[in-house]
Amino acid sequence: MRPLLARLFAPTYIAMGFSSSASPPSRRLAHLTRHLLLSSGELSSSVGAPAAAARPAYLAAPKGYAAVLVCLFEDPHGGDPRVILTKRAASLSSHSGEVSLPGGKVEEGDADATATALREAKEEIGLDPALVSIVTVLEPFLSKNGLHVTPVIGILSDKALFKPVLNESEVADIFDAPLEMFLKDDNRKTQESNWMGMNIPVQSFEYQSEDKTFVIWGLTAHILTRAAAVVLPREPSFVEFRPRYVNSPSGDTNETKR
Repeated sequence: MRPLLARLFAPTYIAMGFSSSASPPSRRLAHLTRHLLLSSGELSSSVGAPAAAARPAYLAAPKGYAAVLVCLFEDPHGGDPRVILTKRAASLSSHSGEVSLPGGKVEEGDADATATALREAKEEIGLDPALVSIVTVLEPFLSKNGLHVTPVIGILSDKALFKPVLNESEVADIFDAPLEMFLKDDNRKTQESNWMGMNIPVQSFEYQSEDKTFVIWGLTAHILTRAAAVVLPREPSFVEFRPRYVNSPSGDTNETKR
C-alpha cells in the first residue's frame, strides 16, 4: 500500500463521523473519515475556480447556487477510494450526455449545500442519504454560467447496500472511477475553450469501464482533482492553468469551466 494511504488507513479502528444508519466502516474508511473531519476547517479550493477568488468584478453577485456529492467508497480489491459518477441523459437541455457528479441547484427548503447534494443524489440515482456520512464540504467553485457549485464529500461505508435506481429523465448511466486518477497525467488531455473572452485550456480525463468509455471534463474534472488532492492527500502531478484577473481579490487564481 502507498505510504500516504497507509498513514490514513492505519490499523486503529476509528468510526467517528458515521451515521447510526450506515454500516460500520472499515478501518481504512474510518481513518479517512477522521482525516477529513480533522482537516475540514483548513480546506479551500486551490484547484479549479474558488468562487471567492476567481470571480471578476462584473460577476460580483452569483447567478445561483448548486451542490454536488463526491461520494466515495472503498475499492473491495485494492482498498483505494473510488467515486460515484453519472452520465447525464441525452434529452437534457444543458450538459446533455456529459459525465457529472450527482447534484444540482439549491431549492427552497434545502437547509444547506449538504442537504442539496444528498437530495439530488436521492432523486437522480436513488442513493439513500442514510447510507452516506458527510465528512467535509469544500469551498465553492465557479461554473461558466456564474453558479457557485459546492462540492460535498461523503463516505459510503457499505457499497453493497446501495442499489442504484436511475431517474431516466436525468441520468443515462452510472459508474465509478478511482479517485487517484484525477491526480495523474495518464489519460488526461487539455483543449482550448473560450470563457469570458479568454481562450483557456480545459482538462479532461478518459476512463474505460467494462466496454464503455467515459470522458470526465470541465468543472467536474476540476472538482475531482481538488477532492482527490484533499482526500489522498497530495497535489496533482500536472499544473493547472491559472489566469490572472485584474480585478480579482487575490490576483492569481485557478480557473474552471463546464
